[in-house]
Amino acid sequence: MNINTIATTPCPGQKPGTSGLRKKVNVFQQAHYLENFVQSIFNVATELKGGLLILGGDGRYYNTRAIQIILKMAAAYGVKRVMVGEHGLLSTPAVSCLIRKHQAAGGIILSASHNPGGIDGDFGIKFNINNGGPAPTSFTDAVYEISKNISEYQIADAEDIALDGQQTSHIGDMQIDVIDSVSDYAELMAQLFDFEKIKALFSSGQLSMCFDAMHAVTGPYAREIFEHRLSANVDAVINGIPLEDFGGGHPDPNLAHASELVAQLNAGPAAPGFGAASDGDGDRNMILGRNFFVNPSDSLAIMTANAHLLPGYKLGIRGVARSLPTSRAVDKVAEAMGIDCYETPTGWKYFGNLLDDKRITLCGEESFGSGSDHIREKDGIWAVLFWLNLIAVKQQSVEEITRSHWQQYGRHYYTRHDYEAIDNEVAEALMQNLRTQAASLKAKEYDGYKILLCDDFSYTDPVDHSVTEHQGIRILFEDESRIVFRLSGTGTEGATLRVYIERYVTDIASHDMPTQTALAELINIADNIAEIKTRCQREQPDVIT
Repeated sequence: MNINTIATTPCPGQKPGTSGLRKKVNVFQQAHYLENFVQSIFNVATELKGGLLILGGDGRYYNTRAIQIILKMAAAYGVKRVMVGEHGLLSTPAVSCLIRKHQAAGGIILSASHNPGGIDGDFGIKFNINNGGPAPTSFTDAVYEISKNISEYQIADAEDIALDGQQTSHIGDMQIDVIDSVSDYAELMAQLFDFEKIKALFSSGQLSMCFDAMHAVTGPYAREIFEHRLSANVDAVINGIPLEDFGGGHPDPNLAHASELVAQLNAGPAAPGFGAASDGDGDRNMILGRNFFVNPSDSLAIMTANAHLLPGYKLGIRGVARSLPTSRAVDKVAEAMGIDCYETPTGWKYFGNLLDDKRITLCGEESFGSGSDHIREKDGIWAVLFWLNLIAVKQQSVEEITRSHWQQYGRHYYTRHDYEAIDNEVAEALMQNLRTQAASLKAKEYDGYKILLCDDFSYTDPVDHSVTEHQGIRILFEDESRIVFRLSGTGTEGATLRVYIERYVTDIASHDMPTQTALAELINIADNIAEIKTRCQREQPDVIT
């Protein structure tokens, strides 16, 4: 095997965000751009030398080309073996599953998650460590430092590897196994959930479902699990063929972007009884009933309250964690159950230490992500199976399960308003103004809502005691209402301001208000305090979830 050493210069802007490095496709296509970042990963992940690497992505444009480059660089670095998904496809949860099952040294995931794909779309790359979870900040910071000073990278002089069928080949001494993308993951799901009970739901005609794979990576997983193993209705999976541009759609499982699914579930008495969707790389989920949407924060709370009913969690759960912006619905459940509830920054890596230290069993984020200790990533298909198993056990509809939960624990009305592609300086100035105001806002009253606390959220990890600061401005009111302001790290252009608003209501008679109506006063308060319309020159959010 001939190894070429290529002289290079640093590419600006290679600092990973909460989910790795994300840029436009044409940025990754620049000379040396991908190679510089991959070499920087290898230079930090020294355990990969002589070890096993898991490699795959969500099928978006540039996925297979990037895989060929990474394979040749892995061979040059001295990786012993690579397991790569057939056609280059592996969902993010499947990568985590494979790392853990096969005791891999790590995994490289090629995805920009829920961001649009195609030649003019987004691309991304991230590294998962040997516990199956996203690399910690210390790792990504080290990668960034190397990327700023890199002068060369190494790549094997070799032919491309065929990815269109399961087979074993070699580049030099490195073995490459092109594997079934689905089987290991599907077997894990069968251990956690009662497939026979779920299958009986479909075979008896009690339930029909519609799962929108959004032309992203979960299509093959959904067909194998829902249609083949669980015998769901023949039209259970829509948009099930992964496409490089996601069919021109936006692979983000929410009410705005999964409009075809929403229309099916709102089609009256003939509509399926259960609906769900996942995103580009398969780690997010949206749950729907007939004419009924389950807020992701509520979904985590309902899972926590009912996990003991399912095979994989029959011994109960140790604790639960949620991200700062996620509603406090799960806090109420944890309090009633007498278990710990942790509030972390946004980013799945913050749950990893809690899971590894066996402090929690379930965790979730408001951005349509939930998961458990079975892997170290959020998991879209897992969440769908959790709900299907719960329906089978309780013999109730999605709406009945949710309303019963509200009756017992109260309802947390919740919304997220996204203001996208804001000028970075404008966004930072808005957040700095909020930080400056924070101390003086305590005890102030707006339209009858009195502020109990306002701060810039800081998190001290209870396991390794690391401190993460400036994670969002949170405003807590005396009636348990809450507003959180945060800048997102998942976009590729400008800044995204996210405003999270919640209101806690125990009166069952008040559980049927439209969400935006129930939160109207708090929405206005958020705008007034942050001066959103004035500073951002926006009358309305770009996305409301």
